[in-house]
Amino acid sequence: MYLTEDTPVATAALPVGAMTEHLRLGTGFSDDGMQDRLIETYVRAAIATLEGRIGKALLARRFRLTLGRWRGYGPQALPMAPVTKVLSVTVAGREVLDTRLRLLADMHRPMVDVRGGFPAIPAGEQAEIVFEAGFGEWSDVPHDLQQAVMLLAAEYYEARTEVGSRPSALPMHVAALIDRWRLMRVMGGAACV
Repeated sequence: MYLTEDTPVATAALPVGAMTEHLRLGTGFSDDGMQDRLIETYVRAAIATLEGRIGKALLARRFRLTLGRWRGYGPQALPMAPVTKVLSVTVAGREVLDTRLRLLADMHRPMVDVRGGFPAIPAGEQAEIVFEAGFGEWSDVPHDLQQAVMLLAAEYYEARTEVGSRPSALPMHVAALIDRWRLMRVMGGAACV
C-alpha cells in the first residue's frame, strides 16, 4: 500500500501571515517577508507532523492510494480523512465506473465501496483509488488543530539553531490539542474476524 499526495498544498494556502503574527515578528521594515520561506518550511513541517499523528488532512488536496491487493471483500478503508470525494478507482489500468462508486464518509475511517464488489486485482497488477481529503482551506480547519500547527511551527522556529538538542516527542501542549483527533489504529484497518 502506498499513499501519495497528488496535489501538494499551494504556498498561498498556508497560514504564513498568521504564523508571522503568532511569532510576533516585527513589521514595517525594509526586509519584511525575508523570513517567509523559513516560516513556510516550519508550517509545512508542523502540518505534516500533525497529519501523520492524527491521520487527517488539514488542508484539502488530492491523494492516490495504490494497492497490490484488496483488504477483504467489502468496503476499503482510506488512510486519510475527512474524505470529501472519491474521484476514481482503477484496477490494472481500467477504471471502475463512477456510477458504482460509493463513499462511506466518516471523520476517522472513511471507506470506498463499489456496488457489486471490487473487481479482482490480477497478479502483478495494482489498483489505485484517487480521492480528495481535507477540511478545506485554512479557515475551515478546526481551531484546536490550527493552534496545534501554530505552536508546533513556533517550536520548530525557535529551536532552529539547537541542532540535536530537542527531544523527538511532540510538546505536551501540542499533543493535548490533537488528542481528540487521533484514531486508535488496530490491525491497520483490517477487519476483525
